[in-house]
Amino acid sequence: MDPSQNLTQLLVAARTGENGQREDLFAAVYAELCQIASGQRRRHASNSTLHTTALVHESYLRLVDQAAVLEGDRLRFFATAARAMRHILVDHYRSRQAVKRGGDRQQSPLEPDELQANARGEMLLDLDEGLKQLKVEDERLAQVVELRFFVGLKDLEIAELLNVSDRTVRSDWVRAKSWLADFLSAGESSDG
Repeated sequence: MDPSQNLTQLLVAARTGENGQREDLFAAVYAELCQIASGQRRRHASNSTLHTTALVHESYLRLVDQAAVLEGDRLRFFATAARAMRHILVDHYRSRQAVKRGGDRQQSPLEPDELQANARGEMLLDLDEGLKQLKVEDERLAQVVELRFFVGLKDLEIAELLNVSDRTVRSDWVRAKSWLADFLSAGESSDG
């Protein structure tokens, strides 16, 4: 049986609440969720105290609580998983920053590793804000970024998911990168 068909069947079974199906679904998607989580942590929050395993478990719990996620297919499931992971990382970074700013603690100079982790965290926040604004302007461009950058899908997979040609996906990717570069550079110039 085709693995994507099997996963689709597991999604349907989990949606109907069949006994043990959510556990079977978790077992079936665990390795791919770990890959996505590891990639997201490597790109955005490598020094985070939130480990890959915790990120996978927390995102899965959020996913299975959303009935709409269980109605989709394999690609939609993993796209939504990546989006959930991104939101978890953003929330985790924000809460860590809030704790660092509070209290009457003494400030000490940051170590180079902390500076790099903070820069990555800030970039994650900026990218998250950029994706939110891009989604308002052009939802498909934002979806292409999420699916390619955060999920790691290939152009053909994205095209299938969005019902467009792979050429359109490549064009959207170029446009989205340009838009985000402009957004991020505008943010940098307003900070200075």
